[in-house]
Amino acid sequence: MRAAVGLLMAVMAAAVAAAPRPNVVIVITDDQGYGDLSAHGNTMIRTPNLDRLHAESVRFTNFHVDPTCSPTRAALMTGRYSTRAGVWHTVMGRSMMFRDETTIAQVFAANGYRTACIGKWHLGDNYPKRPQDRGFHETLIHGGGGIGQTPDFWGNDYFDDHYLHNGEWRPFQGYCTDVFIGAAIDFIERHRDRPFFLYLAPNIPHSPYRAPEAYRRRYAECGVPAPMDAFYGMIEHFDDAFGRLRARLRELGLADNTILIFLTDNGTSAGVVSRGRGAGSGGWTGFNAGMRGQKGSAYDGGHRVPCFLYWPGGGFAAGRDVPVLAAHFDLLPTLVELCGLDWTPPKPLDGRSLVPILRGETAGWPERTLFVHVQREEIPPKWVASAVLTDRWRLVNGSELYDMSADTGQTRDVSAEHPTVVARLREQYEAWWTTLESVFARYGYIVVGTEAENPCRFTCMDWHAPDVAQIPWDQSLVQKMPWANGWWMVEVARPGRYRITLRHQPAAAAVSLQATRARVRWGTIDASREVPRGATSATFDVNLPAGRERFQTWLEDEPSGRARGAFYVEIERLAEGGGL
Repeated sequence: MRAAVGLLMAVMAAAVAAAPRPNVVIVITDDQGYGDLSAHGNTMIRTPNLDRLHAESVRFTNFHVDPTCSPTRAALMTGRYSTRAGVWHTVMGRSMMFRDETTIAQVFAANGYRTACIGKWHLGDNYPKRPQDRGFHETLIHGGGGIGQTPDFWGNDYFDDHYLHNGEWRPFQGYCTDVFIGAAIDFIERHRDRPFFLYLAPNIPHSPYRAPEAYRRRYAECGVPAPMDAFYGMIEHFDDAFGRLRARLRELGLADNTILIFLTDNGTSAGVVSRGRGAGSGGWTGFNAGMRGQKGSAYDGGHRVPCFLYWPGGGFAAGRDVPVLAAHFDLLPTLVELCGLDWTPPKPLDGRSLVPILRGETAGWPERTLFVHVQREEIPPKWVASAVLTDRWRLVNGSELYDMSADTGQTRDVSAEHPTVVARLREQYEAWWTTLESVFARYGYIVVGTEAENPCRFTCMDWHAPDVAQIPWDQSLVQKMPWANGWWMVEVARPGRYRITLRHQPAAAAVSLQATRARVRWGTIDASREVPRGATSATFDVNLPAGRERFQTWLEDEPSGRARGAFYVEIERLAEGGGL
């Protein structure tokens, strides 16, 4: 019998080796938690297509990401802890991935794959941080971290919006999810005869919670409170659209040789009733699969998420749970091995290939210690909103200890009973933190004066500031005209004459400046000018030397003695020059 099984495994391995290289589709939704699909026990939400994928896949049931979106995406892209890649926040210039990181898209592109990024990027809106700068041949994305955020097209609201298609804003008809799924299907159809890598990252169900009305109403009528009714409606609508994508893969004969991965980027944002809100008329308060915490939390509810891997052509036993501790940065090395890619990582990876686990080879798999933290500061403070994870233990905030083998809801702190475990996990965290400290002094620079992006337009979402409350990261906040300011870290690629334009809102909005004087400062260059009444912008033509510098703006209201920064800035290189 053993010989027969060995022969069968050898035949399957040979068949896999002889098959064309597999396509890869990674689908990552935004703010959908582990409990926000019916296959995990949610009795209210309807997700039949995700449930079907769940039934057919290898399911990682102890899979972890960062508790917020940009960090998760950076780790997935690089196979490394997000902080190493320069990403530990979602704003404040700390969501921009360092240019010297290698992305999963670059790896696949170098191996002959056609690559596409569709939906949410949130790792930098300017060169050299955009997806087209990081290995993606085709892109269709919104700006910033969500539709309607400050870098997005002004006035986008999920319906009939403008999106960046290969770097240019274009109008699209329909609800955002339908646009992104339609573009994904189009990409697959055009590249059916060659291997492709598709990173499909719909913006749903991120706030603002706007679903097609029929989907929202269905849950409201079942007694689901707002905004959870729209949140669920967004997920169900996505599930329908995802079903169309899977059907098209089958129709094209691509399903068997396409590695399809579904995961989410952090814990639920609106899938449980928040403090201060009551249940709906039907008494429904949401479902979090028995976990503590949600998006932004160091408890498991903030970072334990679904991860399903489906690949019939890989010969994996489907429909099985894998409880091994795993994480987002494991996907890159796993896919490199599954697809047989030629790549030597230029920097050490934190992830490890899960292929042995996928093949059922759990013997000899080492126990791992992983780290999670939620950072909302310019420079990350140690131990804040942190978790140290092993298969059995969770050390939260450096002091609370939970035994996950007996207490998956993290209800009982057992640190006093296991001081040796606490000391060991603290020591591991301290060692890990030491490896991060050199990163904190680095910046993800916006680069101006290049052919790739001239003029370069950027926004206050990427201000560096002492306090995140200073950052108007959403268009609704910009419209409130806060008295706020911050600075950007900018690199001038070539010395020359540059035109700097300051605005409250994008040029198309034609909003008059509420200022009498405008000012810019680049290093030792400090210039100001009067603002004529009714002007919609203030412009400076200056000579800028090549190099990196802190750049700040002021729009001053001299009668009140107050000033705010320019929420929107454009820098255009006009001509060669040699300094000041």
